[in-house]
Amino acid sequence: MMVMSPSSEEITLPATTELPKHVAIIMDGNGRWAKKRLMPRIVGHKAGVKSARTAVEVCAKNNISALTLFAFSSENWNRPRKEVDLLMDLFIKSLREEAKAINENNIRMQIIGDRKAFSEKLQSRIAEVESLTENNTGMTLSIAANYGGRWDIIQAVQQLIAQGIKAEDVDEAVLEKNLMLSGLPAPDLFIRTGGEHRISNFLLWQIAYTEQYFTDTLWPDFSEQHFAQAFEDYAGRQRRFGRTGEQVEEDA
Repeated sequence: MMVMSPSSEEITLPATTELPKHVAIIMDGNGRWAKKRLMPRIVGHKAGVKSARTAVEVCAKNNISALTLFAFSSENWNRPRKEVDLLMDLFIKSLREEAKAINENNIRMQIIGDRKAFSEKLQSRIAEVESLTENNTGMTLSIAANYGGRWDIIQAVQQLIAQGIKAEDVDEAVLEKNLMLSGLPAPDLFIRTGGEHRISNFLLWQIAYTEQYFTDTLWPDFSEQHFAQAFEDYAGRQRRFGRTGEQVEEDA
């Protein structure tokens, strides 16, 4: 859904800035961005696609290995039918227009979520993009669509049952192999734009120890410099994973 733009101005960060390996983002505020401009909500969603391109560009340029974007939650089906239909059309169009550029930039793209609710046309488009990029070795771009964190855990458990795995053989590693982001490191940095301070059923298992960054900036306005601020904030955190500050310093 994003075109890499060689003319895009790169963010400037100190050479010592420790960057996350995996960034997860709830792209919130498209509708409010449009409302402030007295425009239809779909205009905000289209502007949000441009910010998604920026997110891919910034992360790829900074050698971040994985980027996961929350595009459409399982709860979003409750929105007005017209808006949902327009969002699905925008999804199909974006996949069609961006597939070549994503592939040429060595990005592997995958859609995580329950696809059964999507039209055959959209499911086919998703399969085409995933097949086209599956052997790419650069950044992994995951688009969460019709996704929910609770659903993700339930479908993983259902897979374990179908595989006949005994209860005593189930541990965190076994469960994680059946989650939608299997094979990727857990997100180091979670960003939510738009002023809300909620996880909203996104990657509930995976972000157990993820650093969280909330901003009032609406997603269509989230620029490269906003990414720089988020990365600098992340670099200033001390990640403990249940350890004391003294233990972290001893391990450093």
